[in-house]
Amino acid sequence: MENCIFCKIINGDIPANKVYEDDYTLAFLDIRPSNHGHTLVLPKDHFENIYTLPDETLARLMLTVKKVSLAVKDSMDADGINISMNNEEAAGQIIFHAHIHVIPRKSND
Repeated sequence: MENCIFCKIINGDIPANKVYEDDYTLAFLDIRPSNHGHTLVLPKDHFENIYTLPDETLARLMLTVKKVSLAVKDSMDADGINISMNNEEAAGQIIFHAHIHVIPRKSND
């Protein structure tokens, strides 16, 4: 999608602080983080939300979410991790390229 900011990041047209990349997925730091270390994980192919993600793509995405979650938890010395995905505008989705938030948490933050 030519107007999708995440597709532009994937294509290298817009810079991002990448933390993980493989043939199918990309993870980078959120520019408006909820907490320091807030990371976005997304498929490289454009799908609008969870409803349109093929099962195989979703499975690969979740494997990356697990890897990134472990790395974020360790590097941020977090006590826990929130994993979330907003689907459609009513649920808070702002960028319509499927992505999952990995947010490190500290006790009592």
